[in-house]
Amino acid sequence: MSSNIQIDADFDSGNIEVLSVDGASARLAIRKDNESEFKQWFHFRVTGMAGREVELKIDQLNNSAFVLGWPSYQARVSEDREYWGTAPTTFQMDEGEGVLTIRYTPTSDIAWFAYFAPYSMERHHDLIAECAASEGVSYERIGETLDGQPVDYLTFGEGEKQIWLTGRQHPGETQAEWWMEGALECLTDPTDSVARALRQRCTFHVVPNCNPDGSRRGHLRTNACGANLNREWETPTAERSPEVLAIRNKMDETGVDFAMDVHGDEAIPAVFLAGYEGIPGLTDEHYEGFASYEAILERRTPDFQTEKGYPKAKPGEANLTMCTTQVAHRFQCPAMTLEMPYKDNDDLPDPEQNWSPERCKVLGRDCLAALLEWLDR
Repeated sequence: MSSNIQIDADFDSGNIEVLSVDGASARLAIRKDNESEFKQWFHFRVTGMAGREVELKIDQLNNSAFVLGWPSYQARVSEDREYWGTAPTTFQMDEGEGVLTIRYTPTSDIAWFAYFAPYSMERHHDLIAECAASEGVSYERIGETLDGQPVDYLTFGEGEKQIWLTGRQHPGETQAEWWMEGALECLTDPTDSVARALRQRCTFHVVPNCNPDGSRRGHLRTNACGANLNREWETPTAERSPEVLAIRNKMDETGVDFAMDVHGDEAIPAVFLAGYEGIPGLTDEHYEGFASYEAILERRTPDFQTEKGYPKAKPGEANLTMCTTQVAHRFQCPAMTLEMPYKDNDDLPDPEQNWSPERCKVLGRDCLAALLEWLDR
């Protein structure tokens, strides 16, 4: 009789519930975000496989946050926690309560599975430390989360344009911090000509992870108390959304001339931008700042497109609780939400990895090169 595989998730960003195990097969469920109905992020470890094909069935997904995220989705798997590939994955809405089936045969006895390649808080601290030690970079702890973690903020550059980059308000959207790593590696590289030109003309304000608590807890979308931070920007509070309050207060200090908030989208297999079409009093001149940047980015990288995306808000109907719309309205500046897929990028597919950390990082550099060209428009 074959021994049972073992499954655990009691680690940074871990999330899974084990319902049953039978040999190399397991039935699992995703834990909801604390004080919230959101559930979609999973991250767990499987051991005891001994070269057997494992069958992992994640059940109860018909009431997940984004059911349309599961068709055509491929789970990510890693045996070394560095390279994340895809595992054969299928979704059956009419099986159980909606079942995602992952099959995988490891080369070793241990493998990690995740919704997307995780970005741990330890890696976040490494990123912050490395950037803070770079020439010309200032670090500030601008706030504290409900769990007592720091809200880390980096600033650098000598120019007049105030550029804000924020990421990972939704902690399960780890694409955002991989993007931040690529962007920050570029911007802190003294030999990079794009970075040198940008730092001469701009002052950058960067919060690579706006939601450390949700990140560590293994949440998809919320902070420690269940607040969706990207719906807190109109009236953030110290009791419910101290992360947003700290960031918005710092924006009020510095001013904002251009802002990008970086996210991941569960359902749409593409990279796209969302803007601020519905904010009160929007003028053609104000909106041109967004439209021109979008056009430049589309021309510069085949990983970006404008056909797929979110519906545009009608005039006067923008949701001002969101970062992009609130910042665009509050500072009368171009602001945007960058979305990357959990699925593959259908315009330029990669069957081995689908959308990957490596492509997130390259896109970070592409966005900065587009910003430099945008400044010359």
